[in-house]
Amino acid sequence: MADYEPVLLRNVGVDGSRTLDVYRARGGYKAAEKVVKDMTADDVIDEVKRAGLRGRGGAGFPAGVKWGFLPKGRKRTLLCVNADESEPPTFCNRVLMEHDPHQVIEGIIIAGYATRAQIAYVYMRVEFHEQFHIMQNAIDEAYAAGLLGKNILGSGYDLEVYVHRGAGAYVCGEETGLIESIEGKRGYPRIKPPFPAVEGLFRMPTVVNNVETLANLPHIIERGADWFLGIGTPSSAGPKLFCVCGPVNRPGCYEAPMTITCEELIMGDAFGRGMTDNLPVKAVFPGGTSMGVITGDELQMKMDFDDPRNFGMLGLGTAAAVVVNNKTDIRAVLRNVARFYALESCGQCTQCREGTNWMYRIASRIEHGAGRIEDLDLIEEVAGRMGMMPGLSICGLPDGATFPIQGIVRKFRGELEEHIANQEPGKAEAVLSVLN
Repeated sequence: MADYEPVLLRNVGVDGSRTLDVYRARGGYKAAEKVVKDMTADDVIDEVKRAGLRGRGGAGFPAGVKWGFLPKGRKRTLLCVNADESEPPTFCNRVLMEHDPHQVIEGIIIAGYATRAQIAYVYMRVEFHEQFHIMQNAIDEAYAAGLLGKNILGSGYDLEVYVHRGAGAYVCGEETGLIESIEGKRGYPRIKPPFPAVEGLFRMPTVVNNVETLANLPHIIERGADWFLGIGTPSSAGPKLFCVCGPVNRPGCYEAPMTITCEELIMGDAFGRGMTDNLPVKAVFPGGTSMGVITGDELQMKMDFDDPRNFGMLGLGTAAAVVVNNKTDIRAVLRNVARFYALESCGQCTQCREGTNWMYRIASRIEHGAGRIEDLDLIEEVAGRMGMMPGLSICGLPDGATFPIQGIVRKFRGELEEHIANQEPGKAEAVLSVLN
């Protein structure tokens, strides 16, 4: 990776990278100008499809294909920019908005033009206080320079952009939950169909794209689809941002092709630089917690859209690796993961509302020394009876809640059984009286 040239992070660390003048001096907005003046909307969509850009928000769905779902005869189109970034411990969108907001805005202009959107809403999680002001200042600069608003760059294309701050709900990272939140409602995901492309925000055709996905657009337009396909693999093409956190020597947000392995992300000199105190890796949640877990013996997994499934994971997710060392009690990891999803379930679907809480109670019982061997089978059974995968839930939150739980129990069952076998006699009753 030593010869890799940063693309999405090329302006990070440059003095004044948040300002319009610096962004333009480094080639910014040339792609947007080319799009609005020299290309048709179909030209842009075709180029993005040819590049094979897949959504960077978690699902990995091809962006150009998603745009193609919009009804042909529509009169209005809305664009929602997903900057909610609630997946623990993901912060790549935050880095882009904080250090290079105009790159995001340029991507919004290109996506808006391609989809014929008249209004774009940047949905930002409420904890991003500084990033909100940075993005708003950049939007104001873009308006003053004629890059947003009426008749952008004299092209006749109009686009209004607003920042909408959410309330910090994990489920609002799901596109229909996000849409409900922008409309001022409780963030309950919607039953699909109809899909947002047909009936989304304010019941109008709507496109929802992640911040990092949009940040790729200026580079695809400027350098071409062939350049994009030359990075990574055909099914996992283009530059990608990876986060790494936990007991590593250099946690942070890094950019690389999706040929990188989990081991290189953690141990590589250009990335995490190994474990603190040289402790062995016990486990890694490579795509944020919701995608599942791998053991320290599975670090050869490629951080692309395909290989994680070979290791029993749901997918690549947000490519945010949570590292766990061998001194960490796996019972505490199980309980912590279960607690997060129990708290973040919107409660709309019974099996998710009850199931996530049930898993948390079982995990708490195990951590506090009152577990039973049958609890391991029970928690797996509960996990297998909820989610979109069995066709029972409106959104994918329960799938994201169950994959890490199932992975921990299956891959660390021996350690969990050992803890249960070594529990203090008579403690179970005291613990249960407190937990119940």
